[in-house]
Amino acid sequence: MTTTITLTSDEYAALLAERQSWLADQQLVHTLTQQLRVVTVERDLLKQRVDAFLRQLFAAKSEARANPAQRDLFINEAEALAPAGQPVAEESIPDAEVQIAPHSRKKRGRKPLDPYLPREIVRHELPESERVCAHDGSPLVEIGAEISEQLDIIPQQVRVIQHQRIKYACPCCDDSIRVTPAPARIIPKGLLTEAALAWVITGKYQDGLPLYRQAALLSRFGGDLSRSTLAASVVRVGHALQPLINLLRDRLLEADVIHGDETVVQVLKEPGRAAQTKSYLWVQMTDSGPPIRLFNYTPGRGRSQGQPLYEGIKPGSVLMSDGYEVYNGLAAGYGLIHLGCWAHARRYFVEAEAAQPKPARVSEPLATRFITAIGQLYAIESRTKDASPEQRLQFRQTHSREILANIETLLLQHLHGVMPNSLLGKALHYLSAQWPKLIRFVENSHWPIDNNACENAIRPFVIGRRNWLFSDTVGGAQASANLYSLIETCKANGIDPYGYLIAVFRQLPLAKTAEDFEALLPWQLTPTVIS
Repeated sequence: MTTTITLTSDEYAALLAERQSWLADQQLVHTLTQQLRVVTVERDLLKQRVDAFLRQLFAAKSEARANPAQRDLFINEAEALAPAGQPVAEESIPDAEVQIAPHSRKKRGRKPLDPYLPREIVRHELPESERVCAHDGSPLVEIGAEISEQLDIIPQQVRVIQHQRIKYACPCCDDSIRVTPAPARIIPKGLLTEAALAWVITGKYQDGLPLYRQAALLSRFGGDLSRSTLAASVVRVGHALQPLINLLRDRLLEADVIHGDETVVQVLKEPGRAAQTKSYLWVQMTDSGPPIRLFNYTPGRGRSQGQPLYEGIKPGSVLMSDGYEVYNGLAAGYGLIHLGCWAHARRYFVEAEAAQPKPARVSEPLATRFITAIGQLYAIESRTKDASPEQRLQFRQTHSREILANIETLLLQHLHGVMPNSLLGKALHYLSAQWPKLIRFVENSHWPIDNNACENAIRPFVIGRRNWLFSDTVGGAQASANLYSLIETCKANGIDPYGYLIAVFRQLPLAKTAEDFEALLPWQLTPTVIS
C-alpha cells in the first residue's frame, strides 16, 4: 500500500535545506578525516625523524642488531647458501665407536710482552750468608733463575741538540775564513729536530692530540713552546711533502679500482667565506697494488671540486662510492665503471628497522627481510675471502646472483607501497636508484662489494676532528691533508708512521731527482728504528 504525503512548498524547501546541510556535514566530516590522516602521517614521519636523530646522538653507533634471530648470516654460511626447503642431510654415526678430533687449546694467562722491546736485567741474589747448604754446609752454586717481567715506562725526555758549525781560518792572513755548511733540513733554520717533528705530527694526526695539549705536555718536561710555533712547523712540513703526495696521486690514478668518499672540515680563515661555512676533505684509496690513501682539501663538494682529483685516471677503471650524485658525473665523464656500496644500502634499512614502533612490528618486518638478504650476500663474501679469484667469481655467479634476484623481486613488490618520505621509503628508493651499480660487483672477482675500506680510512680524521675541531687557514687544511695521506698510507702498508716520518724528514731535503723522491715512498723507504 502506497502512502502519499503532501508537503507544502515551505516544508519541501526546508527538507531540501536539511538534506543539503546533512550532505555538507558529511563532506566536512570526510574532509576533516582526510586532513586528520594527513596530519597523523606527517606527525608519524616527524616523530620517526626525531627518533632517528636521537639515536644518532645517543644510541650505539654499531649497526649490529641485538636480536639473535635477525643477525646477519656471516656465521651460518652453510644455512645461507643451502637451497630453500632442502634440509641438510644428517650423517649417521655408529653408537659403538665415536672418535673425537684432536684440538689445541690456547694457554691461559697474561699475554707475553713484546720480545723486541729493550730489556734491562735486574738480578736478585741471596745474601752470602744464605748461600750455604743447610745439611752439609757446602756453598750453593747458581743453577738457573726464575724469570718474571714487568713493563716499565720512561717519561718523555726533552733535550736540546746543539749544532756547532766549526769555523776555520788561515793563520797567516785574514782572507781564508771558512765555516762548515749547515746540514740540509726539511725546515731551514727550523727549531724542531726531525724526531720532534715526527712526534708532534703523529701525536696530532695519528693519536688525535691537539697542538695546544701537546704544547702543555712539552712544557711539563721543559720544552716551553707555543702552539703557534708547533702549528707553523706542522704546516711547513705538510707543504714540503707535496712532491711525495704528487707521486702517490700518480700511482693512485693508475690503479684498477679506486674508492672515493668525502667528509666535512671547517676552515676559519678562508678568503670570501664565513668561518661557519662547510668545507670538505676528499679521500681516495686504491684496492690493488701498494695501498695508497690520499686526502685532499676543497672548499666545496661539487663536481668542479671533485673533477681535478680524478683527472688523469685510466678510462675503464673502477670507481667505488656511495650514492652521492657527483660521483655519477665523474664516472660518466671519465668513462669509469661505477660500483655502488651495499653497506650504505643496508644502513638505510637498519635505520628503518630501528624506527619501527614496537606495537606495529610483525614477526619479520620488511626492513628486516632486506637486511637478512643483504647479510646473505656478505656471507658469501666472507666465505670466499681467502679463496682464489676464480672460486670467488664462481660463488658470486652461482649464489650472489640468485640472492640479488630475490632482493630485486622484494624491492619491486614494495617500492610503490611505502611512503617515500618514511625511513623505509627512503631505503627502498635509495636501493632502487643505486640498483644498476649495486649488482655489478658479481661481474669481477676483484671488485669490492662496498666502500667500507674507504670509510675506515677516513675514520681517523673524523675522530681527530672531534679534538682539534677546525683548521685555521686553507694552507693548514691542505698541509693536514698531506700529512694524513702519508700516515694513513703507512698504516695501510703496515709501516710505523713515526719511524717513517723521521726517515723521510731526514732524506727529503737531499732528494734531487724523480728517482730520489720515488725511493722515499712509504713501501720503499726503510723506517728509522727508535730504540
